[in-house]
Amino acid sequence: MSTSPYPLGLRLAGRRVVVVGGGAVASRRVPALLDAGADVLLVAPEVTPALRAHVDAGRLHWRPRRFAPDDLDGAWLVQVAVDDPVAAASVSAVAAERRIFCVRADDRTAATAWTPAVTRHGPVTVAVLGGGDPKRAMGVRDAVRELLAARTGPLVDPGEVDPGEPVADAPLAGPPEPTPTGAGDAATRAGGPVGRVSLVGAGPGDPELITVKGWRLLTEAEVVVADRLVPGLLLDELHPDVELVDAAKIPYGPSRAQEEINRILVDRALAGKVVVRLKGGDPYVFGRGGEELLACAAAGVPVTVVPGVTSAVAVPASAGVPVTHRAVAHEFTVVSGHVAPDSPVSLVRWEALAGLRGTLVVLMGLKNLAAIADTLTRHGRDAATPVAVIQEGTTGGQRSLRSTLGAVAADVVAAGLRPPAIVVIGDVVDALTPSP
Repeated sequence: MSTSPYPLGLRLAGRRVVVVGGGAVASRRVPALLDAGADVLLVAPEVTPALRAHVDAGRLHWRPRRFAPDDLDGAWLVQVAVDDPVAAASVSAVAAERRIFCVRADDRTAATAWTPAVTRHGPVTVAVLGGGDPKRAMGVRDAVRELLAARTGPLVDPGEVDPGEPVADAPLAGPPEPTPTGAGDAATRAGGPVGRVSLVGAGPGDPELITVKGWRLLTEAEVVVADRLVPGLLLDELHPDVELVDAAKIPYGPSRAQEEINRILVDRALAGKVVVRLKGGDPYVFGRGGEELLACAAAGVPVTVVPGVTSAVAVPASAGVPVTHRAVAHEFTVVSGHVAPDSPVSLVRWEALAGLRGTLVVLMGLKNLAAIADTLTRHGRDAATPVAVIQEGTTGGQRSLRSTLGAVAADVVAAGLRPPAIVVIGDVVDALTPSP
């Protein structure tokens, strides 16, 4: 006789959760555990770059070896994220001996706990169990999410609803879907129908800042090629049979890695797959989205581009810094700082930027911040110009620092700030600060 699972919300803040495995499944599950405040212990000989970023940031502990029984000391929950059934069974056996609930990615029937399909809408979390059928759970979850997104106004108790207040009862209709780039006669070939590629901007870090269209395309994906900086909670909501390609794990140097990403997008689409290239921020703001579109178009693969909320504007806003402000700044310039100002391959005229009166937003510039600040001051920008540095903006790990152009490089080192971080230079940094 089959029994229904007992639904329960676990309050994991400060409690040890052990994740065994360091691959794609763990990359999808860990962000939700961290969001719940869990004390995560990761046990795996190797981990993905996305997981390594969490380790480097101090958000979780990593034991770089195979599982041992004492790894479960003090654990409240175990997530087994390996595809080796023998290894998974050995972990769940130890968990059963210690009466610790165990989630297994390889075999739901052998697990003592299931991970539901989850959607989040502000303070509301909806978890759906589909009787052991992940696709059914995902379908119901997606329908619930669309209904929540279509609501007008905040979620309230039924007794608090004003009878005269209209409430949407169906998803909002949008404009007709535009024809994807390259979707002409090449959309079918002798070998069968061609799939499609969507270049989707995932936003600056907060999973709720992806656009509605971007999220919809993500739910339809069969293959997702994700950057390291995409919000991890979005990956947690993918269908279990989606192929997740960690773009940060692709070998070679930057240019060869990009060639490999292009090849994966084209090959999967030509095989008839629905592919989403999920990119942090906006695909066209230092995201190489144009290169990927050109590669797909050359192969006859239709491409849809979904703009994303760029970190150049959203991250400063999350720290209380508007990039423009009346009577303070009538312009803002976004520049990449990944190449040092004195490098012969730099395409930025830093001396010209030093003469501007508006706001300068520097992305990927933390490594070269000392050289950037020195170059700007040598070419006329006042060393007393206010500067803000925001690390991991719009996420739970956001940290901010206020300084001046002359002192910011030393202050960043003293504060231990690290990438990803946005640097904002200009009087707007103090525009919303109340006068003493």
